[in-house]
Amino acid sequence: MIIRIVKMSFHAEKIPAFLENFESVKQNIRNSDGNRFLELYQDKNNKEIFFTYSYWETENDLDNYRNSPLFEEVWGFTKKLFNAKPEAWSLDKLVTLE
Repeated sequence: MIIRIVKMSFHAEKIPAFLENFESVKQNIRNSDGNRFLELYQDKNNKEIFFTYSYWETENDLDNYRNSPLFEEVWGFTKKLFNAKPEAWSLDKLVTLE
């Protein structure tokens, strides 16, 4: 299992466009082969900062998504809205407590 966290910071006036686009593509991202979970977060103190948090079965599944036409469409739209360089991490899950 690969956990992917992506931090994105947007110009305030671009946030509605980002949210509208995310709403329209989130189910397609979630339905990508190997995707098991997808969430979007907004920072409590800086409303211009968002995070996506997703689970991928394998690194190959994540790479296939990142090389897909869907990703090209989503990222091509989203990156035009940034006010800072995005950051991303791929992590291995070690422990889950419920």
